[in-house]
Amino acid sequence: MQVQAIAPIVIGTAGHIDHGKSSLVRALTGVDPDRLKEEQERGMTIDLGYAPLELPDGRTVGIIDVPGHERFVRNMVAGATGIDLVVLVVAADDGVMPQTREHLHIMQLLGVSRGFVALNKVDLVDAEMVEVAEDDVRSALKGTFLEGAPIVRVSATKGVGLDALKQELFRQASATEPRSAEGVFRMPIQRVFSARGFGTVVTGVPMSGSVEVGALLEVQPGGFVGKVRGLQAYGASVGSARAGHRTAINLADVPHEKVARGSVVASPGFFVPLSMVAARLDVLADLGRPVTNRMKVRLHTGTADPAGEVVVLDQESLAPGASGLVQLRLEEPVVCAPGDPYILRLVSPAITLGGGVILEESKHRLKRFKGFVIEELARQEQSLDSPLELAESILARAGAQPLSLADVAKAIKREPEETKKLLETLATSKRVRSLGSSGKWMQVERLEAELSRVKAAVDAWFAANAHRQVMEVAELRRTSELEHDALGLLLDEEARRGGWALESGGFLRPKGRARSLDEKTRDSVERVHGALAKGGTQPPTPAELATALALKPTEVQRVLELLLDEGRVKRVEKDFFLALETVERVKASIVANCQKHGHLEIPTLRDELQTSRKFLIPLLEWFDTQGLTIRQGANRVLRKR
Repeated sequence: MQVQAIAPIVIGTAGHIDHGKSSLVRALTGVDPDRLKEEQERGMTIDLGYAPLELPDGRTVGIIDVPGHERFVRNMVAGATGIDLVVLVVAADDGVMPQTREHLHIMQLLGVSRGFVALNKVDLVDAEMVEVAEDDVRSALKGTFLEGAPIVRVSATKGVGLDALKQELFRQASATEPRSAEGVFRMPIQRVFSARGFGTVVTGVPMSGSVEVGALLEVQPGGFVGKVRGLQAYGASVGSARAGHRTAINLADVPHEKVARGSVVASPGFFVPLSMVAARLDVLADLGRPVTNRMKVRLHTGTADPAGEVVVLDQESLAPGASGLVQLRLEEPVVCAPGDPYILRLVSPAITLGGGVILEESKHRLKRFKGFVIEELARQEQSLDSPLELAESILARAGAQPLSLADVAKAIKREPEETKKLLETLATSKRVRSLGSSGKWMQVERLEAELSRVKAAVDAWFAANAHRQVMEVAELRRTSELEHDALGLLLDEEARRGGWALESGGFLRPKGRARSLDEKTRDSVERVHGALAKGGTQPPTPAELATALALKPTEVQRVLELLLDEGRVKRVEKDFFLALETVERVKASIVANCQKHGHLEIPTLRDELQTSRKFLIPLLEWFDTQGLTIRQGANRVLRKR
């Protein structure tokens, strides 16, 4: 079968048990979707069934037959997430039943927008009862996506109305928007088995992207990476498969016993199992109870259905028919992406509460009633339909933390090449910025806000230290509370703009920052510097300088800071200052000593410098931090450049 002959559309059945869903699929396709022995013996669909259907134009679409019994709703939802077009089956002799309504709700919550009704078993009742059943159906469809949809009268067992059913099915399938193959490949696994001579085979309907034979795919949870040995679409071997194709993938090097329904097979590196997701929850209008905070629930997304609890973020509770922001905290990790539809069901009794779309894969617990949390999630929600907007939203939510191209690509589930084009488009319209040669990106509003915050911290420090000309970057790190890399990129950005200069030794000098010293202060500066230079490698402490030079301790501290600003003095420890010329002399001696002996001979160096271990050991440790030397076993050697 050629890929071009497969329409990327999946048709699904829905409806109450014993209303004839499987019989209709058999009548339409000639294939029995009940593949399990137990299903055939009991005459009841338990798990998902599949069959191919050929359209009049020669293309093939897939039909998913879902179980109708309330005990198997979790199986039904696992199949419903891949459906584009639904045939709601209602038996004329039974009418609308509980699972008819629940399946209809589920389809609507999952975003299915097209379909019609097959009023089945019309041969079992008289004409008047058929009219009553049809009125019952129309009443149940009011306010749903199927309101006003065609109702085709049919008998799967007698063949009545099958031609009309096929024509309506063909018409709607032709008018259904084919599923996009954009984004990275991802397929929730509906079934897994081991085939003799082939190994692990996983089946499902891909949600996004495409895959070819020979590609590497990753199974999550578990992180198992395997090569695609073969692909099938609707039972025929193909060279590639894409979103919307019912697909079987033969994976090498992936143990089948480690894979189960609920796992996801995807392009490597884009999906990480997480135990928390934030979402928009729309509660069913006829639920009969509110959704309360910390309610025990089961999340159905893709083919996964972990249990957990729902945390209502923006309201005390959600009444029937209400909509709100929630975080789902799960007992098992789930693999998903922003924009994925989901269903939420109560754990006990097992009833459908509502559903909606996933907004984010949460790394942290979100606090209730926090304005910034609600605002960020609302912004994320508005961006879900556009990869461009989503990329900007991801950067905006990262705040002060610049993100790499790989970070953004992983967050929006797009290949790096496509992500780079999106970022460049955003940069052209001045919505995001690339930070120099770092390869990191920030949203412009957040960049300017964080720069303003850093500059305010610098200004405040100089206001409190008016005599200083430079500020130690280490001091700014302590006061700004920004991560090391993030602050470095912000400092570089402002330096490129000319707001300040970054000087060797880890100093920041604001533009135009220079202070003229009065004669008295300049005299004190020279006297302190002279005393440190004279002390050599055994210099006086600040307290000893104050006594020896008849200066106040505060004045000595101020003078030492001025000397540090000018680069004429280096601080080794809190009260250990060396004149620059002494530092250079010690450095030269260390280099010569190491080159002569192959490593540092400390006794020889101590004698040469005429100092003691009290001063020498902290001095050597300081040179380690400066990158001159490195510990190697029991010795110090020169660090390779």
